[in-house]
Amino acid sequence: MGEQIVLTDVGPRDGLQNQPRILEIDERLALINAIAASGVGAIEVGSFVSPKAVPAMAGTDVLVSRLPENGVHYSALIPNMKGYELAREAGVRAVNMVLYASEGMAKANVNMTIAEAEEVAAEILVCARNDGIEVIAALAVAFACPFSGATDPGIVRSAVSKFLDLGVDQLVLADTIGAANPQEVRAMTLDLVQAHGAQRLGCHFHDTRAMGLANVYAAVESGIRRFDASIGGLGGCPFAPGASGNVATEDVVMMLEQMGFSTGVDLDALIRASDLAEQLTGTAPGGRAKAWLKPWLAQRAG
Repeated sequence: MGEQIVLTDVGPRDGLQNQPRILEIDERLALINAIAASGVGAIEVGSFVSPKAVPAMAGTDVLVSRLPENGVHYSALIPNMKGYELAREAGVRAVNMVLYASEGMAKANVNMTIAEAEEVAAEILVCARNDGIEVIAALAVAFACPFSGATDPGIVRSAVSKFLDLGVDQLVLADTIGAANPQEVRAMTLDLVQAHGAQRLGCHFHDTRAMGLANVYAAVESGIRRFDASIGGLGGCPFAPGASGNVATEDVVMMLEQMGFSTGVDLDALIRASDLAEQLTGTAPGGRAKAWLKPWLAQRAG
């Protein structure tokens, strides 16, 4: 077995929140179960946001109540304290909260400054610690912002240091609009790994400019061992112009396994989950390698 890399599939949340077709609860649950059946150990299942703002995420509390007890690490996004309270009431044991590396994105997403958003996040962290709930913090637009341009690396370093010190369980660098390149990813992740170690750091890449896999590779070379990916390459943020699909889970698994790492994922089952995502949404691109993977897997099975 190669060195372990932990993948979180964010398709059922990040992947579905911006799709033209809104899935029913049963359909969302079927997609989650298909991803889990492939061996993906962590799944972001939905978000506790206003259904008026993000209709695709309505009913996440009902969805959570129907999740099977199967050892999968389930998490849900929360935008604020109200979202945290709703998630807690629904029985969620791991929440994802968003930090901001640009004032433009903080304003567009939650109508706050960076400092105001961090204050709310710190309050949520205190509540979660008291409630025994895990907290994953994603630092949005960690490389570039659609409103403010290139991100100041100093802001990234400061936010990462602050919230690791405050005790977040994971800190994820999010390339929200897919603007990063491998060179800057390697530089930033190496700097942070050297400063804080890799255990609680992760990365979240979009494939907007066809550099998603290259950025995963660059982060792996720096020592990062936690990554978000989305089944079928689904993705896109309704509040971030230019944020297209996430790097596809099937592409990431294929690359990492061929490099000798262990993901614990069965590619055959993952492709079936990708097919389901495509069937349910009508838009899932299926990852760049899917057209090759399907016949290759069939030939291997035969």
